[in-house]
Amino acid sequence: MIAFNYETEFKLTNEEKTQEWISSCIEKEAYELGELNYIFCDDDYLHKINVEFLQHDTLTDIISFDYTLGKLVGGDIFISIERVADNAKDFKVTFDQELNRVLIHGVLHYMGYKDKSEEEKQIMRTKEDECLQSFSI
Repeated sequence: MIAFNYETEFKLTNEEKTQEWISSCIEKEAYELGELNYIFCDDDYLHKINVEFLQHDTLTDIISFDYTLGKLVGGDIFISIERVADNAKDFKVTFDQELNRVLIHGVLHYMGYKDKSEEEKQIMRTKEDECLQSFSI
């Protein structure tokens, strides 16, 4: 099950298609969808979580709490809509392109993909791109 929760005025345009897309990306990696909760919020909301739970006093676009058990993917993914909008401008992509990348980025972490080293970042980016190519709304 994938749930979308809103702590801001933002709303996804097509929740059902987005759910289907995320589910298909999970299945392509030979994982099973458990319970995924996306929480869309603003910078202040996510900053408080970053400070309280991770002791990081910085802004970020995404924080994920992983509850994956074996091949059953689950977790809470908090996304700052403000950061996504700013990053889209910085990376010269549309807001929707950046949002979709962030949506799938958290899930890829749950399936074992990392992004600490340059090599890991490249692998993560390749997997993001593969998933993004299959997204059609």
